[in-house]
Amino acid sequence: MVGKKDRSPSLFMFVPGDLTDFIPKDHILRRVDRALKLDWVVDEVRDAYCPDNGAPSIDPMVVIRLLIVGFLFDIVHIRELLREVQVNIAMRWYIGYGLDETLPDHSSLSKIVDRWGEARFKRIYQRVVKACVAAGLVDGKKVHIDATLIRANVSWQSLITVPAEGISEGKPEAGKRKSGRPRTRPPKRKKRSTTDPDATQAKASRGQRLEPCFKQHTAVDDKSGVITDVAVTTGEANEGEQLLAQIDRVEANTGVAVEIVTGDAGYAHPVNYQQLETRKIDAVIPPQREHHHCPKLPSRRFKYDSKYRLVRCPGGKYLHYSHDSDKGRVYASLAGDCRHCPFRSRCLPTSSDRRTVTIVDGYEALLRARRRRARGWDVATRRLYSRHRWRVEGKHGEAKERHGLRRAVRRGRAKVAIQAYLTAMVMNLKLLAGLLVALWYWMVGLAYGKPESPTSWESTRELWPAPLSRRHAA
Repeated sequence: MVGKKDRSPSLFMFVPGDLTDFIPKDHILRRVDRALKLDWVVDEVRDAYCPDNGAPSIDPMVVIRLLIVGFLFDIVHIRELLREVQVNIAMRWYIGYGLDETLPDHSSLSKIVDRWGEARFKRIYQRVVKACVAAGLVDGKKVHIDATLIRANVSWQSLITVPAEGISEGKPEAGKRKSGRPRTRPPKRKKRSTTDPDATQAKASRGQRLEPCFKQHTAVDDKSGVITDVAVTTGEANEGEQLLAQIDRVEANTGVAVEIVTGDAGYAHPVNYQQLETRKIDAVIPPQREHHHCPKLPSRRFKYDSKYRLVRCPGGKYLHYSHDSDKGRVYASLAGDCRHCPFRSRCLPTSSDRRTVTIVDGYEALLRARRRRARGWDVATRRLYSRHRWRVEGKHGEAKERHGLRRAVRRGRAKVAIQAYLTAMVMNLKLLAGLLVALWYWMVGLAYGKPESPTSWESTRELWPAPLSRRHAA
């Protein structure tokens, strides 16, 4: 006989026992609750509230728990999050609301996030990093650094063409003229969004088109994959210029001096190599490829003598110091040396009578990095660079596919930074929760005489939550 279940609403009016009894013991929210205590949140945000006036606000711990739930399960929109919490017993239990209690309004939660601001969310994220350090998940000596683009929350119709820098209404701005060759072509005009002016045009590869984006700069620890630092800039920002500042932030967050840093060719700036050598940090960064098919004699054919600071051309003549530029020291040849040089047709244009070469700052460190790469990295270095690819690039993929970081939720660089901090925080919380499971299995193994390594927490990825967003339902 086919059974039938009565779905009368009266059955849901009374639920015996505590909500905790209905939450599976291996649920991710149970493990997150054990991994991170939030008693300190109230003191962290107390200065954002009036101490003796106004109605009582939503409990700050409830706000943080709601945001953790949303980013943990890829529900980054507050309206959608509250609709899911309304019917999800585990989520209600985690934020501390019973089945008969009314959830906060979505507008109140949005206003609280704006009132707290970027700086407070950054400190909250750093608290989680310190918790990972205290749990032994962070070594701090080997760091993988990379950047990724976050599509801005704007439409293509909002893009307008703005005057290029130094151009006003099609005419050059009055003022001091820049030194160097006169511009032969007008500067390219850029596009900006009227709804989010902080977003700038950028693309990840040559085959893609320019899109309004922000850029997230991420540092991942090598030991367990903990994200030890995140920062958000406009899409046009060069990631190589952010390297040294990011290393400083990583050391401040972990309390450990960085010894090895890995990065792709986008970080291969001569100044970076020089500064990393000065700080005794091993730079596992492949130098950018040189252009070998140049119609003119390239600068690499000119030999630099670092001891006497002279530059010798392929014809055997010396170029002498001329002046300093923004990039380094400029050396120029004598007009008489170039007049009868056999390489003149390949070295100089017809409109010039002497050759100039710029020795960029950190050029000697760049040459050492090129020689090291040309000789071939040793096995340990190659293995470490291969870990860079799946460590930090894998984190970017996980953040975009499982936590909604592919596209910005709100507008403005500061609000996108809040989204990045919350995403990195919940990804680190998953590692803390996985560590608790691994330690439990380890203690069970000790009890039965079969101890296992506590680092087997990496095998608990299948216990992490699957995204609940509708776009992942298929």
